[in-house]
Amino acid sequence: MSVVNAMTVDVEDYFQVQAFAHCIDRADWDGFPRRVEANTNRILDLFDAAGIKATFFTLGWVAERHPDLVRRIVADGHELASHGWDHTRADSQDPETFRADIARTRGLLEDVGGVDVTGYRAATFSIGTRNMWAFPILKQEGYLYSSSINPIRHDLYGMPDAPRVPFHPTGDGVVEIPMTTVRLGQRNLPCSGGGYFRLLPTALYRAGLRRVNRREGQPGIFYFHPWEVDPGQPRIEGAGWRSRLRHYTNLSGMEDGLRRLLKDFAWDRMDRVFASAIAGAAGMAVAA
Repeated sequence: MSVVNAMTVDVEDYFQVQAFAHCIDRADWDGFPRRVEANTNRILDLFDAAGIKATFFTLGWVAERHPDLVRRIVADGHELASHGWDHTRADSQDPETFRADIARTRGLLEDVGGVDVTGYRAATFSIGTRNMWAFPILKQEGYLYSSSINPIRHDLYGMPDAPRVPFHPTGDGVVEIPMTTVRLGQRNLPCSGGGYFRLLPTALYRAGLRRVNRREGQPGIFYFHPWEVDPGQPRIEGAGWRSRLRHYTNLSGMEDGLRRLLKDFAWDRMDRVFASAIAGAAGMAVAA
């Protein structure tokens, strides 16, 4: 039987990404034409045609403005999870600000979606050695798992010494389900989608995921954003060359690459793919 991998979508709009944080003020977000609902509905249609269920890590800011989108995610059988309120990096928040952010987001998502929200992914994988205090707070606020650590070296994030499989970063916190990597020598290489999927040959990602599935017998995680299937999105003025490279490269080929992945690998929601790890965390919470 083939290993089932976790398909995930970080539900945010094109103007909310970290690559443009230096040239777009959050106070101006409502002035941009929103494309997240149409793009996410397009993804939902794609998943429906392929018979795929996924986890949608959704910004509270988006859910507040597009409640019908949240309801469709739930009605279609996908997992609704939290991406924080407005894509503020967790490592830029103090503990109480972080607590307020994740509690506000979970409360809104549950009110709109009518389901329990137990998963969380930090904006830009911004949990690491400097803010491990986040894991007990997540548990205290009702979450069961996080998928916020990427065990690679990167200029914006990364915890390369972190385990590559689900683990408990602190004894009193949620389970962390790290992003997928391939181990090559003494280094972890990214293998979880995102910008790397567009920037590098698709065959490279596919080979890496097969290696994780077959050689290691482990499920992988794939993530992407609704704006990545939208090559016609408005261009942001004032963005530097690196930001433009990261954001716009090969948007036109993303949907075709995604269709191939949906066909050639087995996929499901995070809470089902990693059910045993999450159940273990829930058991620890009850025992505590």
